[in-house]
Amino acid sequence: MADPAIMEKLRTGLVVPAHPLALTDDRRLDERRQRALTRYYLEAGAGGLAVGVHTTQFAIHRAQVGLYRPVLELAGETACDCVASGRYPRPVMIAGLVGDTQQACAEAELARQLDYDVGLLSLTALRGQSVDAMLDHVAEVGRIMPIMGFYLQQAISGMTLPGEFWRRLFEIPAVVAVKIAPFNRYQTLDVLEAVARSGRSADIALYTGNDDNIIVDLLTEYEFQVDGETIPVRIVGGLLGQWACWTRRAVDQLELVHNVHQRGEAAPMSLLTLASAMTLANKAIFDADHAFAGCIPGISHVLMRQGLLSNTLTLDAAEGLSPGQCERIDGVIADYPHLTDDEFVRMHLDAWLS
Repeated sequence: MADPAIMEKLRTGLVVPAHPLALTDDRRLDERRQRALTRYYLEAGAGGLAVGVHTTQFAIHRAQVGLYRPVLELAGETACDCVASGRYPRPVMIAGLVGDTQQACAEAELARQLDYDVGLLSLTALRGQSVDAMLDHVAEVGRIMPIMGFYLQQAISGMTLPGEFWRRLFEIPAVVAVKIAPFNRYQTLDVLEAVARSGRSADIALYTGNDDNIIVDLLTEYEFQVDGETIPVRIVGGLLGQWACWTRRAVDQLELVHNVHQRGEAAPMSLLTLASAMTLANKAIFDADHAFAGCIPGISHVLMRQGLLSNTLTLDAAEGLSPGQCERIDGVIADYPHLTDDEFVRMHLDAWLS
């Protein structure tokens, strides 16, 4: 079922922005700016797109909202048009899947119809259920399309996934990748150790979703002792909300990290310094001071400053920037301008919006 070329590309390690949702001032889908975002990511060098995920707003999955199919279609059509121009390679298309088994399977069927390659499967709807029930859920959805497992941070998911879950998850052949995003070192290691012990470490593409620790996650080579043998494990890429903005810089940063690994060098101090600056930026953009309440509007604020979005609105009228968040983001941009890709966006914005 999984396209070997796509899976190999995923395993090499890619920048995968978590695609935001562009809205008009009356909270309707802004198709022009939604397309512009997709064009931006591909022009920036992103190797994949994740659509229908947290940054796209989970509300689009509700039947009464009616945006899941239109948003996936729009991203897929725009990406196809870009590839047809001959200027871009085909991106790996990842669809966010949520809900109970019936809903997740229906979303997976739709995603496959729209030529998405992998489903990023959220388990939040199964909160409180047994490990067996969660694994049965994954296996059922995995009959439809390849699965990227997902450890979503507790602040959003309200759940912690035990080591047993991860050990058994990788026994499911349809699981080809995992997004590790608990924002927690211990829980991150739970996933990595389970991969090392699975015997499938060469087959599972590991992606960081820890927006607070991106570069260190990517730089580190983890080692686990399994039956007297040292098994190395490495996170090869990222599927990140933080990479939904300043994406051109993210592509540069991942290339630097890959070069370090290819040359077998120690991590240079400059990259560790950059890692700290990125965490500071993420603290402001994701609104860590308020338990990530302003995470999605924070990303939108950066994109609005650049002209890609016209507002920071979400589908939930009660959701917005936290007090002082705008000033904190603007302060980070003023203090660390090398983190931004403002000039890159400025050069291409008119074309993307056309």
